[in-house]
Amino acid sequence: MTVLEEYRARHPKSAALWERARAAIPGGITHDIRHLAPFPVYVERAQGTRKWDADGHEYIDYWMGHGALFLGHCHPAVVRAVQEQVARGTHLGACHELEVRWAELVNRLVPCAELTRFTMSGTEATHLAMRVARAFTGRSRIVKLAGHFHGWHDGAAVAVNPPYDVPMSAGIPGATLDQVLICPPNDVKAVEALLERGDVAAVILEPAGGQAGTTPTIPGYLHELRALTARHGVVLIFDEVITGFRYAPGGAQAYFGVTPDLTTLAKIVAGGLPGGALCGARAPMALLAFRGDADWDRSQRVAHAGTFNANPLSAAAAIATLEQCADASLQARANKLGDELRRGLAEAMRRADVPGTCYGEASIYHVSFEGKPGLAGFDRPRRGDAYHLLRCALLNHGVDCSTHHGWVSAVHTEEDVARTLAGYERAFGALAADGVFAGR
Repeated sequence: MTVLEEYRARHPKSAALWERARAAIPGGITHDIRHLAPFPVYVERAQGTRKWDADGHEYIDYWMGHGALFLGHCHPAVVRAVQEQVARGTHLGACHELEVRWAELVNRLVPCAELTRFTMSGTEATHLAMRVARAFTGRSRIVKLAGHFHGWHDGAAVAVNPPYDVPMSAGIPGATLDQVLICPPNDVKAVEALLERGDVAAVILEPAGGQAGTTPTIPGYLHELRALTARHGVVLIFDEVITGFRYAPGGAQAYFGVTPDLTTLAKIVAGGLPGGALCGARAPMALLAFRGDADWDRSQRVAHAGTFNANPLSAAAAIATLEQCADASLQARANKLGDELRRGLAEAMRRADVPGTCYGEASIYHVSFEGKPGLAGFDRPRRGDAYHLLRCALLNHGVDCSTHHGWVSAVHTEEDVARTLAGYERAFGALAADGVFAGR
């Protein structure tokens, strides 16, 4: 059978659920990244590094809650914390001690964090960060690096994937896009030219590189960028939605030794439950505080609301998770397994005569049929059809990950890595048999 023939034969219940979903949900999915041709698998349960779909198949998981589950699925400490809190209340409509303990943990672990404000997602966190930066500097424009992702709100949905001059989405006003200045990654001189305009409030970037390090940051770039933004009085924002608490207990800023003014967080910060945060230096973060002055509170303060901000269930999961993530040995272990997996996958690709390679950093890996990107990223669109087929082939052989990258957790094992490499080898062979790499 071809890859897709086998995929359809193995997943009849997922196919039926997909048909139901298409009638009830636009496009049949609730997150763009879950789009998979010919249809996605539907997962029923998960535990540790494994999950099981509606057809009963077991997978070694490298989605890991889109990178949010650094402690794996259903970690006992997290489950216990959430179960205890759900019996006490799921929404208290009031301040509570858990949010204080949560903020104290973030402030202790993240180098730039003097104060922390909670949101419900990474998209909300980057939106709030831009608003705070504009209020703090009195300037309007934001410098964003091409290929970096900061959520789906209007102010960030540009220059995510090539061609970079096309917004990520329809429906975004041109006037909003005019407030975003696009700059190639790893090019300090290009940033400097934009800052000399005098109207830039902030530079925002993923410190380890765009889209979970798909285009890695070159050595020295972050240090130069820190010095440059400080010299121009521009707020430096690190989007650590993915890297926060993963690269190190203090995130990528601790890993690389560069401290920004503001940091956006989500995923691990909420223990795998919905939640995000903006943290940073006291001066800009203080713009969110009421002062008891009518004029300040109404017209100069940065307003921020959100029904589920610092939800007690998320706070409980977050505290249980961050208390564990404070132990750097977890990140060291995950990073070591990441090295082993990347090395093994690159070797498997060479043995199977598959074009491209596997690369990445810390506990993240990227499989690329185009090879490693240049300093400015990929100069052409990725082979979407081949990556979709690879994911289907991997699912046929017991591995679940994104179409081209995955996240290693603190609970993955050497056995998981060995089984994963075997699954990839079989998947590469299936793609070759389908003629995917012919005439490359």
